[in-house]
Amino acid sequence: MQCCETNRTEIPRLMEISEIVSEGKGQKSFFFKQAIECRPGQFIMVWLPGVDEKPMAISYYKKGEFAFTSQIVGGFTKALDSLKKGGKLGIRGPYGNSFSLKDNACVVAGGVGMSSLSTLIDSLKNPLVIYGARSKEHLIYLKRYKNFSMIATTDDGSFGRKGFTIDILKEQLEANNKNTSNSPNKKMKIVYTCGPEIMMKKVFDLCQKYNVECEASLERMMKCGFGVCGACMCNDKIVCMDGPIFNSAQLKKMPDFGNFARLKTGRKVSSKDYHSVHA
Repeated sequence: MQCCETNRTEIPRLMEISEIVSEGKGQKSFFFKQAIECRPGQFIMVWLPGVDEKPMAISYYKKGEFAFTSQIVGGFTKALDSLKKGGKLGIRGPYGNSFSLKDNACVVAGGVGMSSLSTLIDSLKNPLVIYGARSKEHLIYLKRYKNFSMIATTDDGSFGRKGFTIDILKEQLEANNKNTSNSPNKKMKIVYTCGPEIMMKKVFDLCQKYNVECEASLERMMKCGFGVCGACMCNDKIVCMDGPIFNSAQLKKMPDFGNFARLKTGRKVSSKDYHSVHA
């Protein structure tokens, strides 16, 4: 399913929530029976009047309906969690670039980062999905992708393999590297990833080692969504416009990737500190 571009307005459109689906612990998808045109990996700005506005990946898409998936991490997402069917939110966008669509793909998702990869998975042909979270209750979309080739991991071993996505990816890349088949279609050609940035940096480093293309969806503080405020800068890239998807060639030239990000105040902090306070 390939989404497409559209003319958009920078003024939020108030939309009524048509359905709310619990996906996992503290994780909900908010559906809208509204037409929106997008491409896999793009995001929208979600405005909750009187509270705040935040970027959210479009996690479900079909003609006349779309949704985003939220996880409780702070004040804004707690307020979202209290909403009911029939409530209204301001939506503007979509914004940003998108993933490429290539065959022989592997998708590596961490936690709610799966929501940024979901419409990509819907658009790919038989991708291998490696998906990890802290525990089974934090995994989302398991029924949605039950017919896909998926290797699930949990930190505590409560579902799938105990361990981390990066360990599974390393196994797959090693096997891929040893594949001497004359059929190039059997070899992994690209890895798409979204999740904690420390995980994505390890994914990228492995892809570099095994000479496989990588595309990563980055998260940064986004206030406007269209490149005016500059709050989401990562080195010389404006994440909301140049990204949020970056390929291997770009990531090589972004030393802040996996290391630093900026808080709402503009102060530069470590990626670990950023994700501990960002909501």
